Amino acid sequence: MALGIEEVKLLVPEGSNIILAQSHFIKTVEDVCEAIMNTVPDAKFGIGFSEASGACLVRYEGNDTELTDAAIENIKRLSAGHSLVILLRDAYPINILTRLKNVPEIVNIF
Repeated sequence: MALGIEEVKLLVPEGSNIILAQSHFIKTVEDVCEAIMNTVPDAKFGIGFSEASGACLVRYEGNDTELTDAAIENIKRLSAGHSLVILLRDAYPINILTRLKNVPEIVNIF
């Protein structure tokens, strides 16, 4: 297997913002969901997370169907384990970045 870098186009629905992160625990989705809801209660969001072992499942959560579906599609396009995609509407990344940095499972925010 050869290592390569490939450019991937991500879907960012109109009026939304995207956060890409790296994490290392399947409970990440629940913790990020809680962090967003506790920081900006009116925010609309979708979260997608890809596991890196076993069945390599995609875990997801959100309170907006369009954003959640786009987050799932984006995480599948990335095809990288331990990746996390957050799509936000009615909030900005700056509103939740400090809280995300305090989620123990988050390794890096890009």
